[in-house]
Amino acid sequence: MLFNSIDFLIFFPIVVTVYLIIPAKTRYIWLLLASYYFYMSWNAGYAILIIISTVTTWIASLLVYKSKNILHKKLSLAVCLIINLGILFTFKYYNFFIDSVNLFLSKFSLNIIENTFSLLLPVGISFYTFQALGYIIDVYRGEIKPEKNLFKYALFVSFFPQLVAGPIERSKNLLSQVKNVEKIKVWNYDNITYGFITMVWGMFIKIVIADRIAIIVNTVFDDYYMFGTFSLAVAAICFALQIYCDFMGYSTIAVGAARIMGFSLMDNFNTPYFATSISEFWRKWHISLSTWFRDYVYIPLGGNRCSRIRKYFNLFVTFTVSGLWHGANWTFVIWGALNGLYQIIGDFTKPIRKKFYHRYNFKTKSFSFKLGQTLSTFILIDFAWIFFRADSIGIAFDYIKRMFTKWDPWSFFNGELYTLGLERFEFNILIVAVTILFLVDILRYIKNLSFADFIQEQCLLFRWAVILFLVFSCIIYGSYGIDFDSAQFIYFQF
Repeated sequence: MLFNSIDFLIFFPIVVTVYLIIPAKTRYIWLLLASYYFYMSWNAGYAILIIISTVTTWIASLLVYKSKNILHKKLSLAVCLIINLGILFTFKYYNFFIDSVNLFLSKFSLNIIENTFSLLLPVGISFYTFQALGYIIDVYRGEIKPEKNLFKYALFVSFFPQLVAGPIERSKNLLSQVKNVEKIKVWNYDNITYGFITMVWGMFIKIVIADRIAIIVNTVFDDYYMFGTFSLAVAAICFALQIYCDFMGYSTIAVGAARIMGFSLMDNFNTPYFATSISEFWRKWHISLSTWFRDYVYIPLGGNRCSRIRKYFNLFVTFTVSGLWHGANWTFVIWGALNGLYQIIGDFTKPIRKKFYHRYNFKTKSFSFKLGQTLSTFILIDFAWIFFRADSIGIAFDYIKRMFTKWDPWSFFNGELYTLGLERFEFNILIVAVTILFLVDILRYIKNLSFADFIQEQCLLFRWAVILFLVFSCIIYGSYGIDFDSAQFIYFQF
């Protein structure tokens, strides 16, 4: 059930209406049933896996908490991790592992392993698995106490707004709210209006920008060998915008849907393309996943409290594993490793660059200098996105090679931009929508205000004018417009 679908537009109001009128003590049961229905709408069999993940981490948390023997604690944690990561490996990485082994064996003319085991990747499995594992690790570390109510814990793992594409919530935030769900003040005007505005803004980002710009991206990437530098560069930039609007759109809708019911989810994005360095970008992009890898992978490896070589090793491993988390393909591994390499080079050259700037009197606090840093960071990030989007490493390198060798400067002036899947009118709509997004992100960057916070501060007339504009834009120029269909969110595949 996609957020940008008629099914969800029917499902969500029903869930909220019942949630608001039923007795407070039964709210978590209703939300749990709704969450499982939401998840099972893709495939009923998926529910078995999320139940296994929920029950194993719940039981393990109680065993870890009650045990006085450190070896028993470690054994309970280890068994829990093996079960959950084993399920994730089987359904997400088994075929990738076999194919990689066979590729290696073929280089030495050895027997290839026959793979007769084919499984459909359950939607959102990486998200809820990491959320559940974060919980059991927090219990093991003594940072939280285990939840004794299995059904409330199950709701924490399966809460439908953020179930299939995040944000990956921490137990300290979402579980604490679920535990006290009966105390949440419903019929809260501020929460409902904030949530509704946030959901509409998320829908606008997704179906007016992301789904429209996807047409350009797909047109070029699917037949990249037919295009030159201009179109290839445009498509690469467009993909950076597409994945941002697609994933940020989902997270925004999730935050809004949860807020209507009185829950506060963490922000997953904070103007990442305004970052002035790669490390800053990763503090602003997919924040829930970046902080998860920081707390449960990077720091346990030693973090930065070690030698410089070990620190760089920790960074590289963390980002490479993060790339693998995104998908069972070597393109994602290369993408993650490249981002790790960016950070290593940036950290290693930092003192050199500081001396250079000081020697030649660079005004490092000036707008022009910051703009240069932002543009260079975006170029590096966008270059890495090519590997993320390409179907194979070979295609990614071919794409990059053509982008730097098939010069076609005339394409800037001959109207080729309007032959990439969008006619002039549709392209102009995209320009207007991206401009609106840019202005909203500037507002967020300067004032640290979310879109909904800013709108709620305005007068009633302006507020409703903006809301109606967004609603009608979604209806007219979104998934219901000419030649446009509701598209699945990119991060569902992870």
